[in-house]
Amino acid sequence: MVMPSSTANWHWKNKNVTSWAKEWFERELTAIVIEGTEGNVTISSVRIEDGDVELGQRKSKLITIYDIQMKVDWRGATSDGTDVAGKLSIPEVSHEITLDKLSDYVYNWTLDTASSPEVNALFAFVKTRLPPALEAKFAEFPVALIDTHGKDLTVSGQSSLPGTPPPSTEAITATAASASTTVPKPAPVKQSQTNINTSSVVKEATFMAASDDLFGLFTDERRIPSWTRAPAQSAAQADTEYSLFGGGVKGKYVSLTPGKEIVQTWALQSPTWPSEHFATLTTTFEQSSDSTKVTFTLDGVPKGMEDEITRNLEGYYIHGLKSIGLGTVL
Repeated sequence: MVMPSSTANWHWKNKNVTSWAKEWFERELTAIVIEGTEGNVTISSVRIEDGDVELGQRKSKLITIYDIQMKVDWRGATSDGTDVAGKLSIPEVSHEITLDKLSDYVYNWTLDTASSPEVNALFAFVKTRLPPALEAKFAEFPVALIDTHGKDLTVSGQSSLPGTPPPSTEAITATAASASTTVPKPAPVKQSQTNINTSSVVKEATFMAASDDLFGLFTDERRIPSWTRAPAQSAAQADTEYSLFGGGVKGKYVSLTPGKEIVQTWALQSPTWPSEHFATLTTTFEQSSDSTKVTFTLDGVPKGMEDEITRNLEGYYIHGLKSIGLGTVL
């Protein structure tokens, strides 16, 4: 049976494209050439040292999910013909910096060539002129990502553009209102009728926020859309049903201890998730002097889906909260 596009595109789907991203950055950044009276500079190599790149689809919208660490080797020649080489480390190239503008890029420079007036002049030239050229390419990346891989996730219809800024307070309020009035009540939670081999997935993240505030972001129907960017339904009471990500995740609250722990049944509305099967998500909050460690423990994950669910927790939960400025440390 083929689902209509409005239904098929509703599901939560991810595609990891890290290998493709490495090739894209290597090809595009090594094409950069900057010239001036001080000399000329090119990029000789690009390395993605850490991080992942994914394209996600939720409720018919394509979402770029990436956070990578990049290292660049550059070389050039001064006005008097002296060869110059150096390195550049960029700790974070991410959706949050490129599209949401939550912070500025950080550039850590190294000069490998012995100092001289001409070499120093070219080095200063590189530090001034190369970042704008890099950032122009960084801005092209999410567009290329969707153009290349979007068709693999959407059944039909137009995808959303990747550059949508974070919602304003008014937009969040409007979305929350929509969530409480237009989202259908989740279907009653049923227990799985078949034996399914399962395992557990555990993911931790540290957020620069108080545990009580994070607890509210996870359970308050009015606040959930600020980081999920989709309608939600949540009464935040034991034995009540909830719905997140516009219906992409559903379940029932088992117990809630404010600022400490949330236990809830959890089911992914996806063709890959077994029908009527519910896992149990336990979210714990451990507050320190300046941050809170959040531990997600999902028990009952069907065997073979561990990597997909880990990516979803990282992309939709952790990076969702990061996108509203909570400064996570993965």
